[in-house]
Amino acid sequence: MSGSGNIKVMGIVNLSHDSFFAGSIASGTEDALRRIREWFDAGAWMVDIGPVSTRPGAADVDVELQWKLLEPVLKRLPEGRYSLDITSAELARRAYGLIGHFTVNDISAGEDDAEMLPLVGELGLGYVAMHKRGNPRSMDSLCDYPQGVVKAVDDYFRDFSAKAEAFGIRDWILDPGFGFAKTVDQNWELLRGLGAFRHFGRPILAGVADKRFTKGDTPAAEALAVANGADILRCHAFPQLL
Repeated sequence: MSGSGNIKVMGIVNLSHDSFFAGSIASGTEDALRRIREWFDAGAWMVDIGPVSTRPGAADVDVELQWKLLEPVLKRLPEGRYSLDITSAELARRAYGLIGHFTVNDISAGEDDAEMLPLVGELGLGYVAMHKRGNPRSMDSLCDYPQGVVKAVDDYFRDFSAKAEAFGIRDWILDPGFGFAKTVDQNWELLRGLGAFRHFGRPILAGVADKRFTKGDTPAAEALAVANGADILRCHAFPQLL
């Protein structure tokens, strides 16, 4: 990572077969474990494991089906730092019983499951809180931000910060939610405005890899994210700029 300061890489391994980026989909437990080892060998700070797709239009997936994908991988994880891309407190509880401490990467910031934030606080888990509106079926119609998207996201995290404090969540990361309920222009505006979230004193995560708004130019989006204050890049491949 020479020349890129302290930028950290969160590598993606998807267990769901309908994730939007085919290149990150593991074909089974053995393939998932291989990909995980490759990420750490490449220098990833954390590996993010996802048992469900949140691509535009994706359907909800039953907790038991998600666990069927997660459990065999979690039982054999190599040593390393992990996050799980989940919104279910039940999944978080089960995962903690298998692997102990990990980071919950919750695209709903606790809104999809009322038990999530209390559980994260109780177990002392790390947490990634992401801004979104609606769900994968409705989010593209919920992009109206009269006050501007940066101000709207800032207000959202002011509210979340109070919730985190109330539930005793000390270790949380701010994810502005690129591609979730934002237009192409709003995503670029948000990238340019990342510095506005510095006052929260939290690491800023940018998940811009292969999103629709980049139109195939992931390196440009990642470079802009880093230039404007991102601390963590969530990636399908190790970033070219590192």
